[in-house]
This record gives sequence, structure tokens and C-alpha cells, in this order.
Amino acid sequence: MAVVHVATTTAACLKEAIDSLFAKYGLSVVRLRGQGYDGASNMSGEFNGLKSLIMKENPYALYVHCFAHQLQLVVVAVAQANQYVCDFMWIVGSIVNTSASSYKRADKLRQLEHDRKVKLLERGEISSEVLQNLIDDGDRSSKGLSRTLVERLERYEFVFILLLMKHNINSRSRLKRDGKNVNFYHYFHVEIFCEVIDIILQEMDSRFSETTTDLLIYMSCLDPRNSFSRFDVQKLVRLAHFYEDDFSWNERMLVEQELETYIDDVRSYERFEGISDLGGLAKKMIETMKNCVFPLVYRMIELALLLPVATATVERVFSAMNIVKTDLRNRIGDEWMNDSLVVYIEKDVFNTVDNEPILQRFQNMESRRMQLSRIC
Repeated sequence: MAVVHVATTTAACLKEAIDSLFAKYGLSVVRLRGQGYDGASNMSGEFNGLKSLIMKENPYALYVHCFAHQLQLVVVAVAQANQYVCDFMWIVGSIVNTSASSYKRADKLRQLEHDRKVKLLERGEISSEVLQNLIDDGDRSSKGLSRTLVERLERYEFVFILLLMKHNINSRSRLKRDGKNVNFYHYFHVEIFCEVIDIILQEMDSRFSETTTDLLIYMSCLDPRNSFSRFDVQKLVRLAHFYEDDFSWNERMLVEQELETYIDDVRSYERFEGISDLGGLAKKMIETMKNCVFPLVYRMIELALLLPVATATVERVFSAMNIVKTDLRNRIGDEWMNDSLVVYIEKDVFNTVDNEPILQRFQNMESRRMQLSRIC
């Protein structure tokens, strides 16, 4: 994985770098089917951005701004536009940070949560099976406490209580505005909740273009979960028209019939049960030779897998750089930094690796004064 900082690089220079990279590996920009960058003007600019330069050469290289990043920007915009949301997010962050910063405090809160669940069980409000599942979920993860807190904070009534506590008011009181009495439920529900929903809709419309939104909706129809419950023939037919260079006129006429035959076949085939993602679906089609039986459908799956709808990994790299490359490591080389970033970002994978073989390898590399041992 190579980390390249492009904040001050012009789009023309980046285009030249991409052309040279494609030429090095014998690839063609004409066959490019997806682009994914951040929202910087040199990357996503409508006229001189890298996205525009590539789409002038290949109009089928559709650009998608990282959906995860856009959703984050929507949340930030909403928090800035509504003071109550901003205050609420600050309260949530403070509660989670406070509970997670001390093991003693976390244990105390966990015990309180346990006692609350036991009381619910004694009053018959929850069953013993539900209680056991809740306890098991909390024990299986060190983040169980934070997850429980977030779930409770997400409840509407808890938000309502927080707002009332902030203003030291009673839920039955009434506000007087222009000679009219307005109860607090109307105030918080209509003037805050509905206003926030309106802001969210406006931000979503402005940040997610109609083309990319339609494209993702059509591709989601290939989702194999729940026995292909989202499958929609007409939407997938429209998907083929997005890529006219990949589907000839005759193929676009035949794709509807193939889709109808395909969905009947895979829903009745046991080997396609339990598949949860497009990658697994593509592998299963190759294993069962369905990619030869339904070549047009398989081509759609390939296109869906190629489109980079989320570049969150790249964003995580830049965030991790501030943690890995500190002032004390200001002379760290590129290779060492790249290796360190891979280990830090993919910590979930590396946590599954046993430390003992690694210790033995370092022990055998050269003679040492003392035996390396694992620190518990």
C-alpha cells in the first residue's frame, strides 16, 4: 500500500501519474469503470478536477465521492445548523468518553446496567433468554458498555429527557409565544426534530448527485441477502444503459429476459443460500458455472464490484498518519511508515496472529543476550 499526499498536487500532474501507472502495468484508461476520491477541488472539480480530466477521455469512468465521507459531512452540517443537535452530540461524546476513560467507572456503570436488567427480569418485562443474550453480547466485546450507552442514547425519549434537563423544565409546562401556548412536545418534536429532518434532506440532496444515487440503487438490486429480496428487473435493465460501451444494443434488448431466468434459477438453487455480499455471489457463480449461463448478469456484478462507492480506507490512512508519524518519529522513512500504517489500520487482522512465531523468528535472526518473551 502506497501513501501519496495529493492535497497540493494539481489535477494535471495526477492525470500524468495515472497515465504512467496504467502504462506500466499494461492497462488502459478506456477500460476504467469507476473513480473514487475525496471532495477536494483538484480531485472532484467539475471543470479542471482529476475526475473531469478522466471522464473527458472515458465517460464511463463514473465518479463517486466516498459515501461514508459524505454521510459524515451531512452529520457535521446538521450539527452546525442546529444548536440543539450540536449540544446533544457533545453530551453523547462526553458520556461515552467519560465511561470509557476509567476501568473502575466502566465496571461501575456495567454493574448498574446489570442490576437494571435483573430488575426488569424480576418484573417480567423481559425474558431470561433476552437477558442472557444481552449479557453475552456485553461480555463478548470490550466495547459492550459503550454500545449499550449509545443504544440507550439513541432512544427518542432519552433525547427528550436530556433536553428537558438542560433547560431545567418540566415536560408538562407550556411555552408562551405570540400569546399562544405551545407545549414542549410540540416544541421539541416539530421545531427541532422536523427541522433537523429537513436539514438532513437538503444536505443529502446537495451532496449526493442524482446519477450516483440512481447508480447505487440499481446496483443494490444485485444484493443476494434474504433470498435476493431487493432484486428488481427493471432497475437492473436501466443499469445496463449506464454502461453502453459494455452492453451492445442487442444485449440490452436481451438482458431483461436473462435477468428473469437468472432470479428464478438462483432462488431455487440451494448453493446460493446464505450468501451475504456481491463478492461471495461472484465466487459462487464461477464455482457453479453460472457466469457462463448468465454472462450479462455476471458482467453487471463485475461492474458493481469495480465501482468504488467508499474510499474510507484512504481516509483512515491519513488519520492514522497523525498517530504513527509523531514529532518523535519525524525521520521515519516511507517504507517503514507504510508498513506501520498497514499494521495499525488492519489491527483487527493482525490481532488474530499468534505472537509466539514472531518472537521465535526475531530470536533466531541473531544471537541475543536474553530470551525474548511475551509480556502479559
